[in-house]
Amino acid sequence: MQHDKVLILDFGSQYTQLIARRVRELNIYSEIHPFNKPPKNVDDYKAVILSGSPMSVRSEDAFHPDLSEIRGKKPMLAVCYGAQYLAHFSGGEVAESNTREYGRANLSFVEEDAFFNGISIGSQVWMSHSDTIKSLPTNGKLLASTHDVQNAAFKIEGETTYAIQFHPEVYHSKDGKQLLENFLVNIANVNPDWTPNAFVQETVEDLQAKLGDDKVVLGLSGGVDSSVAAMLLHKAIGKNLYCIFVNNGLLRKNEFSDVLEQYKGMGLNVKGVDASAHFLDALAGLSDPEKKRKAIGNAFIEVFDQEAHLIEDVKWLAQGTIYPDVIESVSATGGPSATIKSHHNVGGLPDYMKLKIVEPLRALFKDEVRRVGTSMGMDKDLLGRHPFPGPGLAIRILGDITAEKVRILQEVDAVFINGLRDAGLYDKVWQAGAILLPVNSVGVMGDERTYEKCVALRAVESTDGMTADWVNLPYEFLQKTSNDIINKVKGVNRVVYDISSKPPATIEWE
Repeated sequence: MQHDKVLILDFGSQYTQLIARRVRELNIYSEIHPFNKPPKNVDDYKAVILSGSPMSVRSEDAFHPDLSEIRGKKPMLAVCYGAQYLAHFSGGEVAESNTREYGRANLSFVEEDAFFNGISIGSQVWMSHSDTIKSLPTNGKLLASTHDVQNAAFKIEGETTYAIQFHPEVYHSKDGKQLLENFLVNIANVNPDWTPNAFVQETVEDLQAKLGDDKVVLGLSGGVDSSVAAMLLHKAIGKNLYCIFVNNGLLRKNEFSDVLEQYKGMGLNVKGVDASAHFLDALAGLSDPEKKRKAIGNAFIEVFDQEAHLIEDVKWLAQGTIYPDVIESVSATGGPSATIKSHHNVGGLPDYMKLKIVEPLRALFKDEVRRVGTSMGMDKDLLGRHPFPGPGLAIRILGDITAEKVRILQEVDAVFINGLRDAGLYDKVWQAGAILLPVNSVGVMGDERTYEKCVALRAVESTDGMTADWVNLPYEFLQKTSNDIINKVKGVNRVVYDISSKPPATIEWE
C-alpha cells in the first residue's frame, strides 16, 4: 500500500525531528532530508515543510534551497527560517529584531482562514528567532500576529504556500498539532493512514519478500528497539531468526539473566553469551569517551562475529537502527545539523562479515517503535524500559574502566532505578541513571574519615532524546535514595543530582 508522504527540508534547526514526529502523530508518514540534498523525485511527496535554522537569511552564508520544483507546485509550509527565506528573497523584508523573539507568545490577531481553523486569538505559540519579517513577500497575505510580531503567519495568494514565524512542533505551541493537521489534511489533502497496525502488516510482508528462506542473525540488547525489531522478524521468518544477547559486563545489575528470562516468554530463539572479561580487557587503560565507544564496538563485533559463524549459512544481519540514528549519521556527511557523537549501531561492520543488513525500524522514531510493539501485544514493562546507551555503563564511568568501578556503579544504579519503581516515578521519567565521577571526596562515617567515590544521579523527561529537561524529583525521594546509596554501596560517600537540561548539556556525560 502506498502512503502519502510529507517531505521536510532540514535547515539545521534543533527542532526538525520534532516536526517529523508531530506529522507522524497525525498518522502521516514524513521524511527529513538536508535542504541541499533533497530526494531526486519530489513528485513522490504530497506536501513539503521547510524547517527553521540557526542561520540568518541576511547572512552571506545563508542557506539557499532550490525550490523551483516545489514552490507553487506542491503545498508548502515554511517554518521560521523558511518563512523569513520566502519573505527576504521574494519581495519582502527581513531585519534584525529589536529584541530576540524567544519563548512563549500569544496570538493577538487571527485571520479567518482554513489554516487557522479551530485556533483562536490568545492561542500560545513558541518563538525562537533573532530576525523578524518587517514586510511580507509579493502576494503575501497576513494571517496572524502576536503582540510583538506583526507578521507571525502569512500565505502567498495564488499558491498553496503558508509561512509562520513560530514553531508549531514544540509542545509550548498549544495548537501546533491542530495547525499542522489543518495544513496537511485539510489544505494539502494528505491521507492520514500511517498507523502502527499498517506498519506491522506491511513490514512483515516486505521482510518475507526480501528474506525468503534466508537465515538472519540479530544482536539483542534487551532494549526496546532491538526487541521490537526481533518480534517483527520473528513474525516474518520464525525459526530462521537467530538472536544473540551479548553480556558486555557493562549492563545494569542482573540485567543479563533478567532479560534472558523475559525473552523466554516471547518465543524468540535467543542465545546468551557472557563476554564480560573480553570487554573489560578491551577497555583496560582507556579514558577517552570516543576510544571507549570504539573499543566496545570492536569487541562486540569480534564476539558477535564468532557467534554468527556458528550458525550455518546465515546471510543477513538485523539491526535495531531507528530514524534518529539514520538522520544524525546522514547529517554528518553534508547536512546542516551537526552530529554530536558517534552512534553505536549505525555502520561500522567489518567487510569480512559479508552479511547483508536488514533494519526493520529505520523509518521509526522511538515513540513509534513503542506503539508498534504495543500493536504486536508485547509486554508493557519491556516497551516501557528507559533508553540505555549501547556502550552501557562504560560512558557513565568517567575515565578508565575497572571491574570494581563497574560493580560500584551497578549497585548505585540498582538503588536508584529500583527506588524510582518503588516510588511510582519510573514511568514519569524518560531516562534515568547514575554516573561515577572520577573524583574522591572526604566524608565521615561514624568516627572515621573516608575518602571515597562521588556519584551523580541523572533523570530527564523527553519524548525523543533530542531535547530533555531534568526531572524535579521530590526532595524526600532524593534524600532516601542518597542515604540508601551511601549506606548500601561500599566505596561511595557522596551523591549529587544533575539539574542540567539538553541543550546545552547532553543526557549522558560522555
